Amino acid sequence: MASQGFPNPIDVHVGARIRQRRTLLGMSQEKLGEAIGLTFQQVQKYERGANRVGSSRLFDLARVLDVPVSYFFEDMSAGTASKSPSRLRGLAEPKPEPFEPDPLAKRETLELVRAYYRIADPAVRKRVFELTKALGRTVRKRRSS
Repeated sequence: MASQGFPNPIDVHVGARIRQRRTLLGMSQEKLGEAIGLTFQQVQKYERGANRVGSSRLFDLARVLDVPVSYFFEDMSAGTASKSPSRLRGLAEPKPEPFEPDPLAKRETLELVRAYYRIADPAVRKRVFELTKALGRTVRKRRSS
């Protein structure tokens, strides 16, 4: 697929996981690039899936982002996994699936999680958690009415 001008969905997934972890750590693309000997533009290309991440680079990314290499492949849908080049050989190109962004990959979600964990008092943190759940239930009830 990449040879036809489209990044492979597996590369896009790995890139999204790199971005998610980097953002969760509050690290800029520039800082990540410096840590692994790349420019921030190269990091951008990895995060978009435009450039495929080699095994040695993936190892370095895992080390800098403090995750196991398997992290980059977690939560991959069966549909994405089926797009592996070895599985596509000899098969007709399927129509692209509509893209639905993962809410966990949104910057807003990651900032919310970071802010939540900055609340030092566990009791206050628990109350914020319970409030958020209650608000979510209220919205769901209104939508179903």
